[in-house]
Amino acid sequence: MSKDPIDKLREDIVFNATLRGQPLTFHATWGTFSPREVDEGSLLMLDYVKINPEDDCLDLGCGYGPIGLTLARLAPQGNTTLVDRDYVAIDYAQKNIALNQITNAEALLSNGFDRIRDRRFDVIASNLPAKVGNEMLTLFMHDAREQLNPGGRFYVVTITGLRKYIERNFKEIFGNYKKLKQGKHYTVAMATK
Repeated sequence: MSKDPIDKLREDIVFNATLRGQPLTFHATWGTFSPREVDEGSLLMLDYVKINPEDDCLDLGCGYGPIGLTLARLAPQGNTTLVDRDYVAIDYAQKNIALNQITNAEALLSNGFDRIRDRRFDVIASNLPAKVGNEMLTLFMHDAREQLNPGGRFYVVTITGLRKYIERNFKEIFGNYKKLKQGKHYTVAMATK
């Protein structure tokens, strides 16, 4: 007897990916961002993020966790926090942390930095969602600067159409901006505290 097509759609989407040399398995579901594979922007940014083994990291807007899980694996002596405002994304990020036996990461429901004001980070990485609007992007940047340790790095990947906005705001908020890679569709940039 064949399964109902609707029941099939309710099943987890499961795939494997090797990110920065780290083999990972992901569970996702329809409605999460890029549920069948790690998106092109995140892959591009991960190529440029500099991580030290003891770094405390934040994945801002983590989705089901590909960036955060990679950061946690690359910084085994640090702690990695994954946050998202979507409870389904956090549910899957938590599931993926456990599935991949990552002991130095946790996923928390938070609208940006709202629930993690007491934490400081060496690295913050985000595949910034263009749809949240300039006001939220501005809050993300100010909060990132506030919660980075001195010398900390804020890495973002955005659609290339936002690159001038990011450059302008990084220079205004952090006093610096470094474009790490500009592709046809995505731009990776960094600011340092």
